Amino acid sequence: MFSRPQNPSDALDALPALRHSLSRAGFYPQLVEDVVVDALDSDVPVDHFIHLETHFDRDEVHRHITALVLTHDVLVIVHVDDQQLDDKGDHVAAQASTETVPVARIGSVLLSSVYHQPQDYKSGDPVREMTLAIAWSGGQRLDLMPAGCSDAQCDADHGYTGTVAREDLVLRISAEADGPTAVEDARRFARALRKINTAAALGRRA
Repeated sequence: MFSRPQNPSDALDALPALRHSLSRAGFYPQLVEDVVVDALDSDVPVDHFIHLETHFDRDEVHRHITALVLTHDVLVIVHVDDQQLDDKGDHVAAQASTETVPVARIGSVLLSSVYHQPQDYKSGDPVREMTLAIAWSGGQRLDLMPAGCSDAQCDADHGYTGTVAREDLVLRISAEADGPTAVEDARRFARALRKINTAAALGRRA
């Protein structure tokens, strides 16, 4: 049976690198840490991945952090973003949301990797971009577009074509935007998630 620590803060103490990653991200680290600890519910993390995004809306800067924290039993997903409440930015609100997914429910862990200049690839060359997609609810995204044909003069209605993708969480990590370490961190986390997910599906502990 998996043991739980007596003190909820021991969940982060079991993996000091998690606290270090939150501090390094620099996005309300104490707030995010407390939300993560509460979501862990005294479970002990075995791995994590922290992803920080920044986007601009007119004169405002918005940031969003996603913390993926893996235990032997669950995947904890924490999202925190902020928003200015006035033009000067003196008043800011942060919204946090959490989701806890039993690892046994996860149906797929998909990694899509991009390699630049593949003709020059050598074993061990770094991945430049990576997309991590995790599906557990069975929900599907349908992307449709008008279908066409090879005849440029054709104006007939060919209906629609598209793709169906199962995904509940999708993160894109780029070496250029996030740094090469972030890409490798995502690969490491995905391997740990796959291992524990497979073990849970087979009814044994990783």
